[in-house]
Amino acid sequence: MTVIINGQDLTLTDIRAVALGAKVVLTDDPAILARIEKSRQVIAGGVERGEQIYGVTTLFGGMADQYVGPDLLADVQRIAVWQHKSTTGPRLPAEDVRAAMLLRANSFVKGASGVRREIIERYIAFLNAGAHPHVHQRGSIGASGDLVPLSYIGGAVIGLDPAFLVDIGGETLDAHSALSRIGLEPLTLQPKEGLALNNGTGACTGVAANATARSLDLASLALGIHALYAQAMLSTDQSFDPFIHAMKPHPGQVWVAQQMGRLVAGSKVIRSEAAGGRSHRMGKLIQDRYSLRCLPQYLGPVVDGIATAARQIETEANCANDNPLINPDTAEIFHTGNFLAQYTGVAMDGLRYHVGLIAKHIDAQIALLMTPEFSYGLNPSLVGNMEAGINVGLKSLQIGGNSMMPLMSFYGQSIVDRFPTHAEQFNQNVNSQAMNSANLARETIDVLEHYLAAALMIGVQAVELRAKLVADSYDARTILSEATRPLYEAARRAAGGAPDPARPLHWDDLDGFIQPKVEGILADIATGGATMRAVGDVRAGWADL
Repeated sequence: MTVIINGQDLTLTDIRAVALGAKVVLTDDPAILARIEKSRQVIAGGVERGEQIYGVTTLFGGMADQYVGPDLLADVQRIAVWQHKSTTGPRLPAEDVRAAMLLRANSFVKGASGVRREIIERYIAFLNAGAHPHVHQRGSIGASGDLVPLSYIGGAVIGLDPAFLVDIGGETLDAHSALSRIGLEPLTLQPKEGLALNNGTGACTGVAANATARSLDLASLALGIHALYAQAMLSTDQSFDPFIHAMKPHPGQVWVAQQMGRLVAGSKVIRSEAAGGRSHRMGKLIQDRYSLRCLPQYLGPVVDGIATAARQIETEANCANDNPLINPDTAEIFHTGNFLAQYTGVAMDGLRYHVGLIAKHIDAQIALLMTPEFSYGLNPSLVGNMEAGINVGLKSLQIGGNSMMPLMSFYGQSIVDRFPTHAEQFNQNVNSQAMNSANLARETIDVLEHYLAAALMIGVQAVELRAKLVADSYDARTILSEATRPLYEAARRAAGGAPDPARPLHWDDLDGFIQPKVEGILADIATGGATMRAVGDVRAGWADL
């Protein structure tokens, strides 16, 4: 896959593809390329005429009242990047660095930043060479852009100093050596270019784009898991009937009901309330408990919230977000605040909150599955071989999930509203904390991925035990809906081989550890394997929201 950047139509899918290694090409649209050159000429003309331009003929922020003479213009751009090599601590993952580089280049392509085309091409060259600057997670308040992380990228891309480090080809090289390997030389910055390198939202939004793309994948998987649970619990399909949701037509609620109805259609264990429908629970509750019956109503606003975050991140990924901005058509220079990453920060605060709700809902379902009083005949804690007398099934796995679900809920607390107001001589007296919010989103998604792997193993065990009760075979394909068989089979194979009519996934506890089974599913999820392909139709359905 090759992604063409033109400054206006990057999608989350594009960003995620580049983050994972896809190549990048600059558009050949002559109108777009001409705007890039015209914005550069506006800056050059202003300097030649002696105009006062922020960050070009002045210093920065609270020191913008200090003017710079013609003999120091190049040094001003150098210090704009140099001063921000100031942090340490944990590094950003390479995929987040790649997303950040892509977004910074895409922003420049809009032709409002006053940089040479050569700088854009350098970002692309780094991406296509698999050259990843060392960037740290900490240091940005998302106010005057992601100054610190973008400086680490920009300093490496132009070769500002050998102290900027780059990973390439399995080695860590100084920036000059990395440039040499790619076939480039260090580049001297021209007026405005240093400020353009770091004065933007590309770092936090790159992290956010990866987290959001993964959240769409995992939310889709969560619906597949719910469909397995519904079948294991002998649930009714009436909860997903279109009439119900037409009476409360929130887009997310309607969409969840449609997806769930499709996923369970044709199952041999789903109850139907229609005339002549199946009934497996005579003498029990006439309606499902809330975590099943209210599933569309509960997950609907979660889906709407994630979809909103996705739209906001895609918009931010295609914007010009440095200061000042140049209108190449009128030659006007605007002093602006597009570098404030509030949209990214708020989106990631919301994303983390909604991810926690997904986990909390599944946790409620697991509690029903594990408890004989509520599971309609399944073994306690989903024990495989009850005759052994010592087996305790998936009790510990449930407890492990109980450790992760509250963590996601804790991560779901907002951070954007906790900004300090005194940064940089009270110039940056509001800030977005978007980088912190995005980094927390990545960590939350990491936990959710692990949690869903465990939840999917529980789902596999549950439907196999149900299949034995209904069809006298532990191979759950005999009872499952057509839409959920691929997910069941993919997870089953990732955890422990093909379905076995004679035994469920977890039989005698002492036969083997639970951990490798979860790890197998987790690896398959993380690499976009068969488990994720099995919910591809759900994932594609997000385009309808």
